[in-house]
Amino acid sequence: MDNGKRLYILWSNQDPVTAEKMVFMYALNGKLRKWWDEVIIIVWGGSTKLITESKQIQDKIKDLIKEGVEFSACKACAEQLGVVDVLEKLGIEVKYWGQPLTDIIQNGEKLITI
Repeated sequence: MDNGKRLYILWSNQDPVTAEKMVFMYALNGKLRKWWDEVIIIVWGGSTKLITESKQIQDKIKDLIKEGVEFSACKACAEQLGVVDVLEKLGIEVKYWGQPLTDIIQNGEKLITI
């Protein structure tokens, strides 16, 4: 796949309004309107905690996954918060993201940070 049509969204903000009205809204529209072939939301830091504490956010993530938005979470954060199982049950990939994020940045790929 052409990396020019792949978007990564690094979501580290714990604010539910930001999650719903920016991260999720843009990711979903990016897929449905075919602005991007792939949209990958990287869950890191505060967003990890928000996901595990909010049923509403969990439900929205399930809906986004059904529409083709991909989610992947930082394993170090998930392990430190003790929530790896919760994330995986939602269909979120959990992996170490330090090197992959570095590669994304160094390769000049499309990345939004929130």
